[in-house]
Amino acid sequence: MTPEKLTRLEAALNQLLPELPVERAGAALVLRITTAELVATMTRLRDAPELDFRLLIDLAGVHYPGREKPLEVVYQLLSVHRNQRLRVKVAVGEGEPVPSLIGVWSSANWYEREAYEMFGILFSGHPDLRRLLTEYDFDGHPLRKEFPVSGRFEVRYDADQGRVVREPVQLTLPNREYYRPERTRP
Repeated sequence: MTPEKLTRLEAALNQLLPELPVERAGAALVLRITTAELVATMTRLRDAPELDFRLLIDLAGVHYPGREKPLEVVYQLLSVHRNQRLRVKVAVGEGEPVPSLIGVWSSANWYEREAYEMFGILFSGHPDLRRLLTEYDFDGHPLRKEFPVSGRFEVRYDADQGRVVREPVQLTLPNREYYRPERTRP
């Protein structure tokens, strides 16, 4: 967006939501809110004619192992009629539920399921929070930074047994350890 558009959007956000801090991140505006403010704020962003953010175009999880609240949900909103975008970030603690936004945007359904599966972010009020991409007995959340790069198990077909077998991964290279946030590099 142009700097003029960013300034106008920032002024509109400050007028509609004066209690929320708006920050600039390059050519984008970012709102940081809490889980308690999420549904009401998103509904206002969608319904306010001066903002008109009718589309949730993306929802993503992020993992920051060193933070007090290690998970973050990032929402990308789009106003087609005004040709402007907004990023909304919500910091989430381990096991802390985030209110589902399916009632605000139905497109949140699969995005929330993916964030649940890949990062372990719980969404309260979600009607169908189950896995999309991994097996039902899969242990862990593959996009977290503490998840091993090669996985914990490998699945292969064993011709002698005539079935699929699941075995723990054996790391053959030395110094291949799982990510450990407390370890510092020289």
